[in-house]
Amino acid sequence: MPGVSGLRPPGPRARTPLGHLLAFRRDVVGFLSSVAAEYGDVAWFKVGPIGVALLNHPDYVRDVLQTNHRNFVKGRPLQLARRLLGEGLLTSEGHVHQRQSRIVQPAFHAERIQAYGAVMTDCAVRWSARWSDGATLDMLREMTSLATAIAGRTMFHWDVDSTAACGIGGALADAMSLFSRASIPFAELLLKLPLPSTRRFYRAKARLDALIYGLIAERRHEGGDRDRGDLLSMLLLAHDTQGNGTRMTDTQVRDEALTLFLTALDTTSLALTWTWFLLSEHPTVEVELHAEIDRALRGRVPTIADIEHLPYTRMVFSEAMRLYPPIYAIARQAIAPYAIGPYTVPAGTLVLLSPYVMHRDPRYYPDPGRFDPQRWSAQATPRPPKFAYFPFGGGPRGCIGQSYAMQEAVLVLATLARHWRMRLAPGHPVAFEPLINLRPKHGMRMVLERRR
Repeated sequence: MPGVSGLRPPGPRARTPLGHLLAFRRDVVGFLSSVAAEYGDVAWFKVGPIGVALLNHPDYVRDVLQTNHRNFVKGRPLQLARRLLGEGLLTSEGHVHQRQSRIVQPAFHAERIQAYGAVMTDCAVRWSARWSDGATLDMLREMTSLATAIAGRTMFHWDVDSTAACGIGGALADAMSLFSRASIPFAELLLKLPLPSTRRFYRAKARLDALIYGLIAERRHEGGDRDRGDLLSMLLLAHDTQGNGTRMTDTQVRDEALTLFLTALDTTSLALTWTWFLLSEHPTVEVELHAEIDRALRGRVPTIADIEHLPYTRMVFSEAMRLYPPIYAIARQAIAPYAIGPYTVPAGTLVLLSPYVMHRDPRYYPDPGRFDPQRWSAQATPRPPKFAYFPFGGGPRGCIGQSYAMQEAVLVLATLARHWRMRLAPGHPVAFEPLINLRPKHGMRMVLERRR
């Protein structure tokens, strides 16, 4: 970026030693949006003792995530996530991340992901068969359990029933509660105190560990040298062809398997939940979605080959990810002083990039609050800059499972929308609970309507 000036970016003045900690924790999405609206592309503020630089321009996002990514390490939320995920792809750094990325990458090659398509639709059909006309369901819970079942089969060759899926979803929710502390100074010390939330976290971690280590032990007992077409097979069989050729230890397999399992089910389930909410609020979009599905499928279950005939379905999901990106903020910590435009932030600064804020910037999205899937049509002009839309991150640390998530979303949407439309339950409040991902605070209670 342009020269180092030593000039600190502008931003809201801190009126207490806590900086903007209270406002940040009270409504992080609203706070980031208001700071960006007032101070523009680069803003500075403090959260407790932590200096934060919020960047709001596609060029700056590219610079942090891609061009100068070596000047940054994962931010505090993901450093805290090591307590749950260990040294998986999401949390590891440097040569550890490079090695693990080389090993895991083959599991997400196109042909491997496409082979998962039948599993995704089969699970969606099973979930749909449990529903009844007029029932009121929490779609966050339904999408979480469905995504858990899909991840269980594609990643572990494990057929997860709805009861087990709900149990895993509950453990996930308890584990994710850890991230509500990420902005609290000395949050790591709270994990040493016998607080109720700390006990819930460690119980959830133990449950998830028992699940993953149990599956690893079962495969090891069976020999571990047979490819079942799932992620766990790939992890157990893989070796580092550019290193010393060794295979991963059980701990390394556990860290990668748990990381990919939890990110796959949590991110996709949240994105689908927000999609159903937006469709319920925009019936004209819903009608067009149903028309495409009816025209392309004629009542049958979709296959991988049908995805190319479902462009509007994909556009609906892409637009939902614009308005409600599960990863609403990406945090990086500067290793060395970092020049950004005419400003410089010191080493140790937490640099925030917010897909939520950027995706609603009127410079790149006219009428940005409007749910308009046509923004993503091949004919739409002008196209937003590449890093004005980054729901999966970007650069060398971008989400390795992006193709998996998009395929699952299109197939699940098409499978379920063949027979169902959903309406937000009367009086149900919709509010944010931004933990590590953007969650609906009260779930998403919706009334099912069977399409005739």
